[in-house]
Amino acid sequence: METVNQKFELLKSYIADVGKDGVAIAFSGGVDSSTLAAVSYMVLGEKAVAVIAQSPTYSSEELQSAKKVAAEIGIKLYTIQTNELLNPHFSANPENRCYYCKKELLTSIKHLASQLGLKAVFEGTNYSDLNDHRPGFKAVQEITDVYSPWVTNKFSKDEIRQLAKQLGLSVHNKPALACLASRISFNQKITQENLTRIDHAEQVIKEISDVKQVRVRDHDGLARIEVPKTEFPLLCKLVVWDQIADALSKLGFKYVTLDLQGYKLGSMLKTLKD
Repeated sequence: METVNQKFELLKSYIADVGKDGVAIAFSGGVDSSTLAAVSYMVLGEKAVAVIAQSPTYSSEELQSAKKVAAEIGIKLYTIQTNELLNPHFSANPENRCYYCKKELLTSIKHLASQLGLKAVFEGTNYSDLNDHRPGFKAVQEITDVYSPWVTNKFSKDEIRQLAKQLGLSVHNKPALACLASRISFNQKITQENLTRIDHAEQVIKEISDVKQVRVRDHDGLARIEVPKTEFPLLCKLVVWDQIADALSKLGFKYVTLDLQGYKLGSMLKTLKD
């Protein structure tokens, strides 16, 4: 079995080959895209740029955090505007919602790359992701000149975190990212109003309790709060419960609950009917 360092050498060769005529990296500031951007910049220098989308489905906090990470890496960062809510196929919130989002994102990045004279687009799906519900990867496979270096070189999520730590990246232990739309029950319409409400709810929970990772799942006005079980002690105080319940009620949630199963990736898949 190849070690991370052996895979790293193969990855650098792959990036040097595929990215030789310039590459735009789909960037979010998460560990996958940040590490990919760092390695691409290491190999290609100024021929590699990062591109982040400013969208209603991502929080302003994450956008500012991503800009700091890009500056840490040294790579040039471009910001583009996308609005998935204008696509009725996305806003209806079907099971394959992510396909429409990813297709718009990559199409927009590819358009910018072409304007900049860059021939390739890299995106950060990792090899572990292929075991999960990833309808967005279909869009990756459909669009020409879009590549997934982590998948091609079989890097798992844990291996990417290990490499990020070796490279001294501050995001090596950053919690997983997901767009705000992933907090809404499938087939419940996605609107600017409920995205903003979820964003504010998660920020206020962090401020009140000091938890690092939180999801506020919106079940048609019922807030189901998920945090990792290791962070339960930060929430399990009556005064904290009262403050969170009051704050989320003021944001418009009818009920405020804590999921005793803790944070789970893709927990909204349970809302799909058989």
